[in-house]
Amino acid sequence: MAAQKQEKSVVWDWLTTVDHKKLGIMYLIAGTLFFVKAGVMALFMRIQLMYPEMNFLSGQTFNEFITMHGTIMLFLAATPLLFAFMNYVIPLQIGARDVAFPFVNALGFWIFLSGGILLSMSWFFGGGPDAGWTAYVPLSSRDYAGVGLDFYVLGLQVSGIGTLISAINFLVTIINMRAPGMTMMRLPLFVWSSFISSTLILFAFTPLAAGLALLMLDRIFGAQFFIPNMGGNVVLWQHIFWIFGHPEVYILVLPAFGIISEVIPAFSRKRLFGYTAMVFATILIAFLGFMVWAHHMFTVGMGPVANSIFAVATMTIAVPTGIKIFNWLFTMWGGKITFNTSMLFASSFVPTFVLGGVTGVMLAMAPVDYLYHDTYFVVAHFHYIIVGGIVLALFAGLFYWYPKMFGHMLNETLGKLFFWIFYIGFHLTFFVQHLLGLMGMPRRVYTYLGDQGLDTFNFISTIGTFFMSAGVILLVINVIYSAVKGERVTVADPWDARTLEWSTPTPVPEYNFAQTPQVRSLDPLFYEKIHGDGTMKPAEPVQAIHMPNGSILPLIISVGLFFAGFGFIMMNMENPIMNPWIVAIGGLAITFGAMFVRSVKEDHGYYVPVEQVKADLKKGGN
Repeated sequence: MAAQKQEKSVVWDWLTTVDHKKLGIMYLIAGTLFFVKAGVMALFMRIQLMYPEMNFLSGQTFNEFITMHGTIMLFLAATPLLFAFMNYVIPLQIGARDVAFPFVNALGFWIFLSGGILLSMSWFFGGGPDAGWTAYVPLSSRDYAGVGLDFYVLGLQVSGIGTLISAINFLVTIINMRAPGMTMMRLPLFVWSSFISSTLILFAFTPLAAGLALLMLDRIFGAQFFIPNMGGNVVLWQHIFWIFGHPEVYILVLPAFGIISEVIPAFSRKRLFGYTAMVFATILIAFLGFMVWAHHMFTVGMGPVANSIFAVATMTIAVPTGIKIFNWLFTMWGGKITFNTSMLFASSFVPTFVLGGVTGVMLAMAPVDYLYHDTYFVVAHFHYIIVGGIVLALFAGLFYWYPKMFGHMLNETLGKLFFWIFYIGFHLTFFVQHLLGLMGMPRRVYTYLGDQGLDTFNFISTIGTFFMSAGVILLVINVIYSAVKGERVTVADPWDARTLEWSTPTPVPEYNFAQTPQVRSLDPLFYEKIHGDGTMKPAEPVQAIHMPNGSILPLIISVGLFFAGFGFIMMNMENPIMNPWIVAIGGLAITFGAMFVRSVKEDHGYYVPVEQVKADLKKGGN
């Protein structure tokens, strides 16, 4: 039998943890910091556009901000914030004690973080990337973009590796680690949507990695994949990017759908309407999501046949999305609804996302897209999907799972005030941008002339951004206030919810379940409340529980990748402080050395003694 767990200092424990719950909290903190950083950039850009011909930001700084804002929000804020909930909640919802590969889970987090830090370091080496978050060639070629673009390429390359291996881990976990009786058609919708999203990551991040590798070869080693006068093709980058870029929207939106599908039934006191239809709609959205990438390229000149095919496919994707919308509405219909903060965000998500979807269908028509494509109409549409969809769902999930994650409630009064300030600010900011687009205001411009009818709506849009910023500040105040004065949660299920995570004690023990639960129905906890005694039936006797040891190797591997990426970036610097090859090869040596140690070192984990498990059960554990 393996040894018992060794005591560690708090800092060392968090640096070496492989516990999915702690990693979920670390994803939440890291994603929030990146979210705030990108939000400040958005606020500064809106201040620059508040009045005609403002000089708050220079054109170059605006370009850097607009590139970093989009890149950080999608890759380093939305993705890790969703991964935070996926990490924390999925093993609990399927009745597992951990993810399939705890070491790989920690590795995914640290590699993501090292890639994000590498990207952010561009500010200290001559400025951030400035070619837009899509990094279109030739704007992103060596002739037009400085070393900041190398930080973009290598930072996303490193961060993407972490995202990819985390997704593989989720797939294996959901397939192999489910509790007895937890069939695929009894999985909570959040688990289903995370499973489909992880599949999308598997197939979408690989072309992105290939495209970034080709762009790196062009920029650093003098290749010519995207250089027209050397036989390359700039449109090739657009195809590669959007084959990743459009599924990326669904990588983010599908888990958001899953959160909404957990919150609405819980606070409507009803089973989710049309569970089977919701599952197949999710699968269909994912499949069609790979069929529509070129609707981002209607203005490239692919021809009427190609444009028509992608237009029809894009309109088709609205059908399974519509199924979800109606099922959420039917779930609320006749329900005993509790409008707490989480439910306010979830219910407001539905009409807001519909508005974003409707403008998406408008943009799906190729002739219309020729008019809208490079205007603020597209900016408005995109933010109604990302903020009106993903961010509202993230806030709903935060208020819903917060007591399970942190052991206390967020303040409801502050929460509702936050909701109204943020929600009103969101519509003020982005609704008028539809009108600005229809009036002809181009996107990606850092200033505009006065007396063109654009002044008032730009002013309103900026005021809305101040509202949103105030809302986020209020959320931070809520988190701090609740940590000090908040209502402590000691019961397992403060919401009278329906799914398995609410059957675990609060705080959740390191092993999640003292005894693996026996699942007898969809919404297993609610089923036991109606047909049993309200507790999950065990599928095994009380026994010692095997758990994995923590490891510092994931952090070391990610540090090695950080230095390897930085070494490659140094090759494009005019006066590098040392030989770039030494840094790059040294970083790779650290990474592969740590991987070798992991391969040869035997680590059998440890056991939680049966006496401790029984003691925890007596205290009210599962």
